[in-house]
Amino acid sequence: MGKKQNRKNILDLHGVKHEDAERLVENFVLLNEPPLTIITGKSDVMGHIVINKLSKLGNGWERNVGEVKVLK
Repeated sequence: MGKKQNRKNILDLHGVKHEDAERLVENFVLLNEPPLTIITGKSDVMGHIVINKLSKLGNGWERNVGEVKVLK
């Protein structure tokens, strides 16, 4: 895959099934220190899944085109 997957602070959700995304996001956020980047691509559904999970975890976030930045 791309260079971005080699970086510890980036989670790329391209090709991930929606039903698997919530668990992957939770593990990624709990195991790494912000700031983090989660690549959601063009999927609004994936973006909502990520934002809902971050909100439940109490993390601050910022949504940009195709990605969500985890701030704290």
